[in-house]
Amino acid sequence: MKSTLKTVLLLAAAIFMAMPAGAQLNLKKAIGGAAKAVQAFTLTDAQMAAYVKESVDWMDKNNPVLPDGDPYVERLKTLTQGITDADGIPLNFKVYNVIDVNAFACPDGSVRVFSSLMDIMDDDELMGIIGHEIGHVVKRHSKNAFKTELLTGALKDAVASTGGVAAALTESQLGTLGQALVSAKYSQKQEKEADDCGYDFLKENGRNPYGMVKAFQKLLDMEQQSASQSNYVTRMFSSHPETKDRIKRMTDRCKKDGIEF
Repeated sequence: MKSTLKTVLLLAAAIFMAMPAGAQLNLKKAIGGAAKAVQAFTLTDAQMAAYVKESVDWMDKNNPVLPDGDPYVERLKTLTQGITDADGIPLNFKVYNVIDVNAFACPDGSVRVFSSLMDIMDDDELMGIIGHEIGHVVKRHSKNAFKTELLTGALKDAVASTGGVAAALTESQLGTLGQALVSAKYSQKQEKEADDCGYDFLKENGRNPYGMVKAFQKLLDMEQQSASQSNYVTRMFSSHPETKDRIKRMTDRCKKDGIEF
């Protein structure tokens, strides 16, 4: 086996030396890029956590965060009182005062709810959406999506570790990662897993799981009205039939558990 590997290496070296100088340079760049990608994929959990925190801090700095005492904040505090962690991940909640209908949860447990979403959802519906987003955290969907974003495109050079220390990110790169947190798209399988987490979240916190059904129905109505369609609706629902299927799944769970609408 060793002799075979040695022969392959010698042959590869011979081919490389026979290449024109320009081709050798391109090959070196390709190998270098691959090496950086491999190196980046060895990011530790601590490094990942640091990048997530940095991105969340950037989002909080660049969005209007409502202060304590604001009616939106007090409503969210009341709804989430006693909800401090999800599968061991500490949770923290804030409200962004923006016109887009949206909510997202980050791998570190930071949950951000947009005031416009709170405007159109009753308490059960809102908690269903929050539980759904936390489900992406519990199932590590958001962590994997963030890591993919971190290690692809222009960012992979910035995050390649040097001497075991991860590189600092620029404002532009933090903005890109922040936007990735807000608009991360998940597979249909992942969305269904998060739906089930949202359902369980409502039950565990004394809420009616039909809140999931009603919230999805409202978002479906928005989906059908393209003029008012938000990024969140686009992210949540990849296709019209899929949306109806997810609503039916949640409705069937409610009926199976004997829960009244």
